[in-house]
Amino acid sequence: MHDLLLGSHPLPASEWLALFTHFLVLSLLAVGGAITTVPDMQRFVVHEQGWLSDAQFTGCVALAQAAPGPNVLFVAVIGFNVGGLAGVLATMVGTLLPSTTLAMAATHWAKGHQESRWLRSFTTGLAPLTIGLLVATSWILLGPTRTQWTSIALALGTLLFMLRTRWSPLWPIAVGALAGALGWV
Repeated sequence: MHDLLLGSHPLPASEWLALFTHFLVLSLLAVGGAITTVPDMQRFVVHEQGWLSDAQFTGCVALAQAAPGPNVLFVAVIGFNVGGLAGVLATMVGTLLPSTTLAMAATHWAKGHQESRWLRSFTTGLAPLTIGLLVATSWILLGPTRTQWTSIALALGTLLFMLRTRWSPLWPIAVGALAGALGWV
């Protein structure tokens, strides 16, 4: 029971605070959703703190993205792998508290300023930022298999497929799953 609550390697209080605070700050930078902050989560959890390996981190994100439910579930899986249920609490509260509060306040404010030129310019300007953050996330998640030409080909093929068609993203996911099952990636 202790391992489930605190994980197999309980963290000192200062590290719990660091985990919570880091995800709290990232929440405010998550333009386009929590997935856009994966590069910095990976830097912090893997390279800076050494709580997870690259493969474990990528596995956390992949598992959560494959499961049905909200996109932000990967944060809970990372937290669980770092520190059990206490890690889930630290990462999820850190991620959801500021972004939810800010989103509610911004929505309330925006309702009264819908026709504002400044607001339209601001929201239009967020599109390239979100795309750049998603490209950085893709690069990080591709890391463990980046040296395999089949992985690069699948990633580029998926990008082209999504840009040129209106088909469901489940098709390139199915192709990637088949390639993985056949041992091509």
